[in-house]
Amino acid sequence: MTAERSRPSSRGRPLSGPLGRRLLAAFVLVALSSVAVLTIAALVGTNRGLASVQQTQRQQVAQRVAAAADTAYTEAGSWTGAELAPAAALADGAGARLVVLEPGGSMVWPGRGMGSMAGMHTGSGTVVEAPVTAAGQRVGTVRLAFPTGTPGGRDVAWSWIGGAALVALAAALLASAYVAGRLARPLVALATATRRFAAGDRTARAAVSAPGELGEVAHAFDTMAEEVVRAERVRRQLAADVAHELRTPLAALQAGLEELRDGLRAADPHRLAALHDQTLRLGRVVEDLADLSAAEAAALSLRLVDADLAAVARAALAAQQPRLDAAGLTVTADLDRPVPVRADPDRLHQVITNLLANTARFCRSGDRVHLRARVEAAGEALLTVADTGPGIPAEELPHASERLFRGRDARNIAGSGIGLAVVRELITAHGGAVTLESPPGEGLCVTIRLPARIPAAAG
Repeated sequence: MTAERSRPSSRGRPLSGPLGRRLLAAFVLVALSSVAVLTIAALVGTNRGLASVQQTQRQQVAQRVAAAADTAYTEAGSWTGAELAPAAALADGAGARLVVLEPGGSMVWPGRGMGSMAGMHTGSGTVVEAPVTAAGQRVGTVRLAFPTGTPGGRDVAWSWIGGAALVALAAALLASAYVAGRLARPLVALATATRRFAAGDRTARAAVSAPGELGEVAHAFDTMAEEVVRAERVRRQLAADVAHELRTPLAALQAGLEELRDGLRAADPHRLAALHDQTLRLGRVVEDLADLSAAEAAALSLRLVDADLAAVARAALAAQQPRLDAAGLTVTADLDRPVPVRADPDRLHQVITNLLANTARFCRSGDRVHLRARVEAAGEALLTVADTGPGIPAEELPHASERLFRGRDARNIAGSGIGLAVVRELITAHGGAVTLESPPGEGLCVTIRLPARIPAAAG
């Protein structure tokens, strides 16, 4: 906990950490690049559009000026004496300087404010020409020189584009900060909870709501923490259960031996038989724990051969039949058809024996037990052991295959509570699975699934 306190927490400041800063920098860079590209594209497009519109307008002005010059030429019959003032007025109205040229290139109208033809070619403005025709023949050319300047409306368009770019940039920066915070905050909370959990605080949880995979990671951590806490609780309970299971027979055995040693009781056969029963009980507990340990390491000791699951089940049922009869159970079986599997027959025999022993222990006299083995179309070999006994309550069913779990009726039923744990470990070592179903009032159905072996002839 000291190490945890010495490290400052950034739960409330997700952007102050390295990841938050990098995410924010990345989003800001993308936002700046996007806004810059869009702004440049808008400016270029607007400039070209306005220039095209301006060129079209200037060409229309040149055509109107040419029409006015044509009228003046037609009225005068030649350029001599032609009244070109109206044409010049049109050019002045458009902000251009007018020059009228004959077909040979000599200047007819010098244009206002323009002293020579050289100015029309060396100036920095834009020159637009239009032909002057009379009676279907070209009699001259009007040349308009427009001064250099931005097209009309360009300054307004650029100001709007600049303002929109600034607004877009501000919105992008705010969105980047928000998204970076949303991404970094769950990770910061998860890192903080992980450090607290590793320091021994088993109540530490991320407890954050985040979109997509980040939320799934935080939820997975909280689920893992819950499972770790539950596993520690189960281990503590395991130690307590083992101590309880061993303490009672050991205490009785010790008391009996002390009585015999002190001469308080005679060493008669009845007393020795009682002490012998206590040693047997101790032996059963130790043997059950050894079986569970062996089952957990079964993957290292399996002797896999081609086996018939139905035949193994028939052998296990025959071995347990006297015990089932003594419990008053009615047993039926559907084990006639072969069910080929690749497995260790001894381990499968142990699995089925454990299931039948649990049935004899928990079922009531008069209940029915049914065994069935079959191969499904999906390529799985199934063995079901179903009974009409009291079943397992729904709240205890998920924990029924845990070691030393005996349920709420543990005090009334003998046993160490590891039979289903051994079954699960052995079947898992074979690459299979065990499922438990216990509908209310319908008993318990245990289903074992193993990969089926396809016979060579069928292949």
